[in-house]
Amino acid sequence: MRLRAQDLVYAYVPGRPVLRGISLEIRSRETAFLLGPNGSGKTTFLDCLGGLRPPQGGDVRLDDRPLASFSARERARVVGYVPQFHEPPFNFTAWEVVLMGRAPYVRWLSQPSTKDRRAADDALTELGLEEFRNRPYYTLSGGERRLVLVARGLAQGASFLLLDEPDAHLDPANQHRVLRATGELVQGGLGVAVTSHSPNNALLYADRVALFAQGEILAQGDPHDVVSPEPLERAYGIPFVVVGAGDGPRAVLPALG
Repeated sequence: MRLRAQDLVYAYVPGRPVLRGISLEIRSRETAFLLGPNGSGKTTFLDCLGGLRPPQGGDVRLDDRPLASFSARERARVVGYVPQFHEPPFNFTAWEVVLMGRAPYVRWLSQPSTKDRRAADDALTELGLEEFRNRPYYTLSGGERRLVLVARGLAQGASFLLLDEPDAHLDPANQHRVLRATGELVQGGLGVAVTSHSPNNALLYADRVALFAQGEILAQGDPHDVVSPEPLERAYGIPFVVVGAGDGPRAVLPALG
């Protein structure tokens, strides 16, 4: 399956587009990282890709069907959205938050079925979160909350997961835990799009990278081609250097001086 954006345009203020004709495809069994400076359009693009914001130009298609033709319930069964921050209004347990992912399958005024409850249990198990099942969501750490939200997306049965900065404000161990977990889901058949401010996480975890700047895509393709000094300097306006080479670990850092 493919979730494909074609020539997307979006503006919060008329005449000042945040997205300027962006085309990008998210594929099953692939993790795509969206990099770029603040205000470059990454989150707005993710919102349009998930149907949260209707684009003002262009369209989004799931395979050959326009996403706009899906009902909200249909769309939620194929595209899951994991926000950067989530504060539920009530003191839900982690399991209850994951169970919310089954909302597209529960009829109005009905209770979740045995199948829905089993899906929530299975999602927690798949991500190794059984110990958090009955913990109040607000008592979990940032990384643990991100994993619970990923589990909610998994319980949703979606074909694609869109993650808005899942590595933000997390220590390296929790960044690895969240991104490794999503990588394992990709191996199971999901397509994942991740917005991030970490080029090095893209090198470690991405199958493909799109580099945003001023509402356009400057480059997209293999992480080692896109996450390199010349494209990064064009996007961020500062020079970068590569640390490491060959088949070993590699990182990109701002050049000093």
